[in-house]
Amino acid sequence: MGTLDESLLDNPIWSSLATGHTQRATGGALARRYPSTIGPLSGLRQPTADAWRELAPLIPPEDVAVLFLEERPALPAGWQLLRDGTLVQMICRGEPRTPRASGLPPLLPLGPSDYAEMIALATLAEPGPFRQQTATLGGFVGIRIEGRLAAMAGERLQPDGFSEVSAVCTHPDFRGRGYAGALVTAVAEGIRARGRTPFLTALATNTGAISVYRQIGFELRRTLELAVVRPTPAAGADEVAVRPPH
Repeated sequence: MGTLDESLLDNPIWSSLATGHTQRATGGALARRYPSTIGPLSGLRQPTADAWRELAPLIPPEDVAVLFLEERPALPAGWQLLRDGTLVQMICRGEPRTPRASGLPPLLPLGPSDYAEMIALATLAEPGPFRQQTATLGGFVGIRIEGRLAAMAGERLQPDGFSEVSAVCTHPDFRGRGYAGALVTAVAEGIRARGRTPFLTALATNTGAISVYRQIGFELRRTLELAVVRPTPAAGADEVAVRPPH
C-alpha cells in the first residue's frame, strides 16, 4: 500500500475535509465542516482562537459541531460544551480477519432506495451522527432479515490513503448474531481493495464493540477527545427556539 502518513489520523476530521472530502467541505484555511445534511463533523487545523472564530459561522442555528481533538477541549469564550468523552482510534494495517459466525445472511450493498431505512436504523441504534445524506459518503453494506434492515456499516472520513469504517449498528432485535463483525470485515476488505487503509473510531466506554474490532484485526492507535459544541446562543435565542408553533 506504499508509505502512508499516519499523522493525518491525529486530526482525522480536518484531514478528511482538507484532502479526500475537500469538495464536500465548507469553511476556509483554519476551520472546515461537512454540510449539515451529511452531519455535524467539523475540524480545526489547529485549535487556535482564530480557528474557533472561523468555525462559528459555519454552524447553522440550532445545530452543533462535533470535533475529534488531540486533547481535552479548552473552549474560548462564546462556546458551549454539550458533550465530551474519550474516543479510541483503531487501525487495521493488515488483512481483516473474518469473525467466527456461521450461517450469516448475505451482505447486501445499500444505496439510495435504502436511505430511509438506514436513517431509521441509525436513529434507533445511535452509532453516531447520521443524517439525510450521510449515506452518500458511500461503502455501505447491510443485512436484511425477512425484508427488515437488521444491521449496516459503511464509510465516513477519507483522509489521503485512509478510509474510516463508520455507522456500525444493529437493530436491537438482531444483536448477538455476529452481524456487526461480518459487516465491518466486509467494509474493511472493500477499503483495502481500493488500496486504502481502514480505521475507525469508537467511544472508549464501548468495550463490546472494541473487542469485536480487535478480533477482526483492528489495533489501538491512539485516543482522541470528543467535543460536541456550539456557539453560545445570543440573548433571547433559546426562548425563540423553544417557542411553540402558532
